[in-house]
Amino acid sequence: MNYIPLDEFKYAWIFRHKSLPIDSKVLNKIKPMTEQRAMVLWDSFISKSADHPDFFKQGDWAFDKESWHESGKWEGIWDSDETELPSAILENIQWDPNTVVYYCINRKLVIETTWLNFKNCWKNFLFIDDGTLLIGKKRSEAIQFSANGQFKVGKKA
Repeated sequence: MNYIPLDEFKYAWIFRHKSLPIDSKVLNKIKPMTEQRAMVLWDSFISKSADHPDFFKQGDWAFDKESWHESGKWEGIWDSDETELPSAILENIQWDPNTVVYYCINRKLVIETTWLNFKNCWKNFLFIDDGTLLIGKKRSEAIQFSANGQFKVGKKA
């Protein structure tokens, strides 16, 4: 089994927050990974040495400043009535709506969904913003969201 039921996910509350309701059809497409599956994905696509974004170091693509080419602020839009992701993200990420994406919180916590679902409920995901990375399956682009309200867009190595 690669996923755990959303009800058993320790951060399930972010998808049930009363101020940001999510339709049940969308909820069904938010799939937290088991710890074992999350660790395999993290080790394969994020880092073999760091278990959290705070600990990236030389040799991790996400640590390399050259990996990132665009940055901006997400927090002001998150706090507003605006529903779309910041325009700099949408301009730089041209994924198909059905592209499978992984919201990587840390080595043991990864959530799978689609790009369309992420775009529709990104504010819920960003209740967890501690350096989290969003990567697409078989895609080189990546986004990192920081707790200081900033984001970076770039390419993973």
